[in-house]
Amino acid sequence: MTIRLILTGAFLVATSLQGNADVLQPLDLRKVHVGGEIGERIDRTAGNNLLQLDLDRDFLKPFRERKASDGYVGLGKTIDAFVRFAAYTGDAQILERKRHLVREAIAAQEADGYLGMLGPEHRMWKLWDVHEMSYLLYGLVMDHHFFGEEASLEAARKLADYLMARWTAEPEMVPGNNEIMDYMAFTGLEPAMLALHAEGQDPKYLEFGARFRHLDTWDGPIVIGRWGKIQGHAYAYLCRSIAQLRLNRIEANPKLLNTSRRAMDFLMKDDGLAITGTCGQHECWHDTQEGAANLGETCATAYLIRWWDELLRMEGDPVYGDLMERAVFNALFAAQSPDGRKIRYYSPFEGPRTYFEGDTYCCPCNYRRILPELATMSYYTGKDGVYVNLYTASTATAALPGGNTLQIQQETAYPRAGRVKLILTPERPGEFTLALRIPRWCQGAAVAVNGSAQEGPVAPGGFHAIRRVWRAGDTVELELPMALRLVKGRKAQSGRVAVMYGPRVFCLDPEQNPALAKEDLRLITIDPATLAGPAADESGALTCTVRAWRTTNWYPMSKTDWELTLSEFPVPGGKATYFHVPNPNDPVLTDESLCSK
Repeated sequence: MTIRLILTGAFLVATSLQGNADVLQPLDLRKVHVGGEIGERIDRTAGNNLLQLDLDRDFLKPFRERKASDGYVGLGKTIDAFVRFAAYTGDAQILERKRHLVREAIAAQEADGYLGMLGPEHRMWKLWDVHEMSYLLYGLVMDHHFFGEEASLEAARKLADYLMARWTAEPEMVPGNNEIMDYMAFTGLEPAMLALHAEGQDPKYLEFGARFRHLDTWDGPIVIGRWGKIQGHAYAYLCRSIAQLRLNRIEANPKLLNTSRRAMDFLMKDDGLAITGTCGQHECWHDTQEGAANLGETCATAYLIRWWDELLRMEGDPVYGDLMERAVFNALFAAQSPDGRKIRYYSPFEGPRTYFEGDTYCCPCNYRRILPELATMSYYTGKDGVYVNLYTASTATAALPGGNTLQIQQETAYPRAGRVKLILTPERPGEFTLALRIPRWCQGAAVAVNGSAQEGPVAPGGFHAIRRVWRAGDTVELELPMALRLVKGRKAQSGRVAVMYGPRVFCLDPEQNPALAKEDLRLITIDPATLAGPAADESGALTCTVRAWRTTNWYPMSKTDWELTLSEFPVPGGKATYFHVPNPNDPVLTDESLCSK
């Protein structure tokens, strides 16, 4: 039966009851290797974080003892991270630690299938037992998916059967004694059940996740603020929305798109998204544009990126790539120390940022999971060819329509420079499309093939498609002009501006500006005419300068108090991102709505 797709707004809605086919498919994790800033972060996370974890003490010990009354570790997330890093890197040490982690986790599974750390009287209904088991289930399924480990798949089935048997026997029970929203208490359950179904094609897991847990009818509202049962928990909402998009691939239902549509509208039209590409205050939805304290939970940032990847696959709209890179190069990388060892819970754009003290719990574990996934978000294939989404030094192997195979080599310093060179090596000459994402912030982009400039405009906000017969050694050069720009703030940031360069936000680090040691960083006014740069510092990171004065002073444009140095947002000591300007309606200011549709 043919599935007819209709473009409705930003979403593809299927008229068939069968599953929806995606427009784009990501490359296999094992077919891509990335360098540049993304690759450096992946490597640092592998060597300085993942391999430094004390797996037996911090992660496995509670599951061997099984006597806790509540709590959370993140063993399942950690298994998933090791599986993906092992598949991506092929590193023998990571692979051995992955095997140890999985082997010991399976050894802790009880005869009835329970795999957790709680004592018998606390299981299932105490926080966060179902949440922990859900990610354990998912991690074990991924071990089978990437490495074919049958013992992992069997343990996953036993664990899923335990969850199903306990819950169907007491269907009125809610994890956490109904103290929080139910889907927050079992975050990760539906994606895990869908993944198990996909791996083994057993319909009972699909039925449990879709029907028994009401995934197919869930239509949650956007609730702002942290109150009541914490209904506005952004990470949990996004995780369940992703599960609905994945269910829509199996059995198309327009209603499964409602929560994603609602969340996108909130983020893009109702000020729910911060300039750094993240969302949420104290883990929950917020729309004030305040940037202090608990802004941008790392779990929410990771799931935003993962959710936009799902939407990009489904719809093929490059706006999701714009959003992904904004989040990756700002909020996500700001969540990790430069050496890779420490991870933050939050990455505010105003005020101090602190690192989380431990290696367990959700944010450190979700950070590790998303890093290797970034490699799969660089390139996608469609029915007509290859789509380049994230610009970063990389190599990839893509299967083309008609059975041809393409090797791609990308050379670039992006996002610190706008020049991208692609070297294409198809297995044999063949006609296909190479599509390049042109960011919405970029005006005047240019493309050349084998040194010859392509005629016609290269429009921002779309995929620039080049269709021709490609041969080994063909090159494509993309020029993405980048200049410093001042972006207007909204709501709490009204009358103030942020400095951007390409997808990256700049911020003020007081340690690099000692004259500001005793100043209120919210009371700084900058002179837009003096913005200069960027230039690379000793580490290769970009900085820019701007003249500024105290907002409490009169505005003598011929006299300023300081020349400020601004740094890329992931700098550890960043404490201010928005600044006052003398003329909020100055035509040099841009009114970007974060790529709003």
